Amino acid sequence: MKKYSLIPDRMFDSIYDITPDLLKDEKVETVIFDIDNTIAPYSIDEPTEQMSRYLFSLRDSGISVALASNNHSGRIDLFNRKLGFFAVKNAKKPSRRAVRMCIDRFGGSPDTTIVIGDQLFTDCLCAHRAGVRAFIVEPIARKEENMFMRFKRWLEKPHKAVFRRRNKNGGIVRTGR
Repeated sequence: MKKYSLIPDRMFDSIYDITPDLLKDEKVETVIFDIDNTIAPYSIDEPTEQMSRYLFSLRDSGISVALASNNHSGRIDLFNRKLGFFAVKNAKKPSRRAVRMCIDRFGGSPDTTIVIGDQLFTDCLCAHRAGVRAFIVEPIARKEENMFMRFKRWLEKPHKAVFRRRNKNGGIVRTGR
């Protein structure tokens, strides 16, 4: 039985620290984003101008962008209406189905694809089960999280600590935005 790691490949304060140049240096061609608490807090139905500009900057630099969320189609459709990205709704992460769908859609490979999310037990595990790298960002709106999510965050702490021990200066990329 194969073991799947809950240790992220990279950690960042925010999606905005993951620049097109950084992704090009990492040889990334396809980025699969979680939405809730990764790109936007749960309370925001549509992307802000800053969010849209960031996502379009990735696309304009030649990187394929997709969305994969465990949320329902109404939430995803509304959020993606102005963006128009390929989106997998009700992704059932940590299932690898969404990642495989995105790789097939863009004709990429696991070596050039990453998942960006805020949760180890869904986003990181999904990425590693699909054979791609997991870039984890700090959650945007912890105050909006319910008790179950707070418990999951507590369970994530030892895995994040392992990442920090293995990486110089704690391994978290901060650009000061």
